[in-house]
Amino acid sequence: MPPTPTVDTPGTDVGVLMPVVVHFDDLDPMGLLHNGHYQVLVERAWGWFWRDKGIGGKSGLEGDGFNVAKHFDITYDQPVAGIGEYAVHLWMTRLGTTSATAGYRVCSADGKTTYAHGSRTVVRLDSTTFTPTPWSERVWEIARTIGLPQERA
Repeated sequence: MPPTPTVDTPGTDVGVLMPVVVHFDDLDPMGLLHNGHYQVLVERAWGWFWRDKGIGGKSGLEGDGFNVAKHFDITYDQPVAGIGEYAVHLWMTRLGTTSATAGYRVCSADGKTTYAHGSRTVVRLDSTTFTPTPWSERVWEIARTIGLPQERA
């Protein structure tokens, strides 16, 4: 049964559901999604979300797409038991000058059942100096569509 939505885990009226697929080789010997593969599903969902919005260029690593994970946390609510179509529910919680924090849920394709939830923080880097650099206005526009408050964090 999914947790009751809270400020930390909003309902699907906030954010976006990104479809993901669990393959046979994602499962552990017990037929459950391997614990390390939840993060892979989340990272892939975020990557496709931003690429679909035109962020990251052809390689996915250009401009705002050149960012690194700073923090990733996860709570496992119940196991994903089998291959098939699922979703990752994504929403923004904070966008700073150079960092971004987002919430997520690994869930059923319809968003009704939560398997894991948590948050992820990334830092945008300059691709030459590898130092933090500000997000573009386009990222701010997109972030507002998936839950970020109108004021800058």
